[in-house]
Amino acid sequence: MTLDTLYQVNTPEGISLRLSPAGPVVRMLAWTIDILIRLGINAVFFTALAFFGKTGLGIALILSFLLEWFYPVYFELYKKGQTPGKKMFNLYVSMEDASPISPGASIIRNLLRFVDFLPFLYGFGFISMLLTKRFQRLGDLVAGTVVLHKSLNYPTIEEDKTKAISPPVALNLNEQQALIRFQQRIPYLTAERAEELAQIATPLLLKNSNENSIENKQASSRLLGIANWIMGAKH
Repeated sequence: MTLDTLYQVNTPEGISLRLSPAGPVVRMLAWTIDILIRLGINAVFFTALAFFGKTGLGIALILSFLLEWFYPVYFELYKKGQTPGKKMFNLYVSMEDASPISPGASIIRNLLRFVDFLPFLYGFGFISMLLTKRFQRLGDLVAGTVVLHKSLNYPTIEEDKTKAISPPVALNLNEQQALIRFQQRIPYLTAERAEELAQIATPLLLKNSNENSIENKQASSRLLGIANWIMGAKH
């Protein structure tokens, strides 16, 4: 990859991010790893259920179908956009503006894999990646997603040592994604700006739903703790 493949986005917080799209070769290597993993899991399914005859075969086929279509969706939504193969090569899937991938976008990009696969071995997908500046296959173009190198962008969650905190109120998916984006971008903010932005999330700054006051000096730390909780960090 050459430097002219980099592109820049500006976040709502006024942060300028340089993003590095992953090219066809490294994506193919990551895809190969994921294929081998799925083949191994399928082998376990069919071997374990072979003792149940045709019924077992039918169940194995259903499990294989679900694995094929929801394996990438699960990792993209719950593992920071990284399937095991992508994680091995330090890649991740995100929206074009570097925000976490949405459920709808993940489902769309993976449903369209059958189109990218045509006429065989991801022929259309490979041509699409070669013809687009951000190396997007057809599914990426429709879903508005991109596969990025992680090294040029955000610190990983392991670099944030803030203690995980369970949120005092239920959060919908958009709210969870907003907190994750806050966690990802806070290294680029001044302490004052981080606190200013954190004050917007007033209900989350209260230790419980009966409180009326906000711990002003710990607003950003509290939001980081909740973001870590969402990402599955230990308390």
